[in-house]
Amino acid sequence: MMKKRKIYLGLKRIYSEEFKKARVREYETGVFTVRQISKLYQIPGSATIYRWIYKYSTYNSKGIKIVELKESSTQKLKDLQNQIADLERKLGQKQIKIDYLETMIEVAKDELDIDIKKNSFTLQSKK
Repeated sequence: MMKKRKIYLGLKRIYSEEFKKARVREYETGVFTVRQISKLYQIPGSATIYRWIYKYSTYNSKGIKIVELKESSTQKLKDLQNQIADLERKLGQKQIKIDYLETMIEVAKDELDIDIKKNSFTLQSKK
């Protein structure tokens, strides 16, 4: 007995050139990612959209690989950039404090004749 195989004929969607160009513009301006365009307009797979980008984009061309960061990666990148900015701000504050303290040491030495900086060759006093 021979098994019957079911054959499914997929529907081939045809998109107008204006529709394709509009989706590419949305991608280029950063409004949507390829994945978001695919879900929003029910375009199966992302390969179709990438072909449109290669064909209609003013920025991308064949031979250039398009790499999109996933949502978690972009959020992680933003978090790291914020952390860098915070650390740079803290570093600046510390540098200001160091400059202030060095000025205070110089003032103490010049006006009060007190040498606050330790001399590495000075013997420690015994108690």
